[in-house]
Amino acid sequence: MSPSSSDVDTRLRKLTHQRGFTLLELLVVMVIIGLLAGLVAPRYFEQIGKSNTKIAHAQIDSLGKALDQYRLDVGQYPTTEEGLQALMTKPQDAPHWSGPYLQKAVPLDPWDRPYQYRSPGEHGDYDLYTYGKGGQPGGSGENATVSSW
Repeated sequence: MSPSSSDVDTRLRKLTHQRGFTLLELLVVMVIIGLLAGLVAPRYFEQIGKSNTKIAHAQIDSLGKALDQYRLDVGQYPTTEEGLQALMTKPQDAPHWSGPYLQKAVPLDPWDRPYQYRSPGEHGDYDLYTYGKGGQPGGSGENATVSSW
């Protein structure tokens, strides 16, 4: 059975009456998406900042444990001049060094800067810290100093 010409005419009319979205409808949808992104994006980036601070705390804690193991083996913490590299390569005056004390190289902080190390420290046997995203002492939020003390 072949379709009659009236069936074909009916199908063509249905196809010609279908439309896409109008420009106004697309603009309304784009505005709604923009508003949602404006509400969600700041909270998302705030969470990223908090995550970086938590990563810095975890890395400082891990480096502190490696420094404690170094002190148990050598008898003292690395000097400021030896720095954190003493955890990876044997200093000249450390006969009982049993390192490396880290599985990988000394990490950079989450903002791609080296951690600051000082021994003897002002706040304990050593000071280990990073200045946060801002790279300056003090600050608040993501710009706050993250330290071992």
